[in-house]
Amino acid sequence: MALYTIGDLHLSLGSNKPMDIFGDRWQNYVEKIRLGFSALTEDDTTVLCGDLSWGMSLEESLLDFRFIHALPGRKIILKGNHDYWWNTASKMQRFFAENGLDSIEILHNNCLFYNGTALCGTRGWFYELDNEGTHNGKMLAREAGRLETSLKAAGDAEKICFLHYPPLYQGYRCPELLELIDRYRAERCYYGHLHGPTHRRAFEGRRGETDYALVSADYLGFVPKKICD
Repeated sequence: MALYTIGDLHLSLGSNKPMDIFGDRWQNYVEKIRLGFSALTEDDTTVLCGDLSWGMSLEESLLDFRFIHALPGRKIILKGNHDYWWNTASKMQRFFAENGLDSIEILHNNCLFYNGTALCGTRGWFYELDNEGTHNGKMLAREAGRLETSLKAAGDAEKICFLHYPPLYQGYRCPELLELIDRYRAERCYYGHLHGPTHRRAFEGRRGETDYALVSADYLGFVPKKICD
């Protein structure tokens, strides 16, 4: 039994969004993902840090979710900026139940647990969402609120934070989210979103009491990162 994480699968089995246009690393990436998960077992848990499917609706994303469901173990998903299919938690849970996708759980305005460790998270916020440099305070406050709700729900348990957007990055940081990570003393923070040349601008290492790491699928070679037993 172990806990893993990976982000940005960018599946398009039910839509036409080929990722191989983004370079050799993305060639045959669906099979690379399948092989990357082959060492996992049904007792393992994987947190998927957003940008899972290019489908524009839950129905269009069904083949992608069937692929995810068929991967070994429990899968916990959070929202990415390209997850246009994302809907209310109740609608997504109903859709998963109706389609027998019972290995998929949703991390959104809540926290889930793995062996007593609290798994907390939200999509997050990133400078590229600003409109001509004007920070969208309403949306940022919403994401900060979701993260705090998740961290609060963890109580006194050890906390691991999962985001889609990086909370800090070469030349950028999101102080509102970093303050929450610090205040609630998350031991680790994993994030995705960054691809290709931007990998080198990611922050990885320790800041304060928290260790940070990038887990975009192409960065990890499409192999989930094991983070604890």
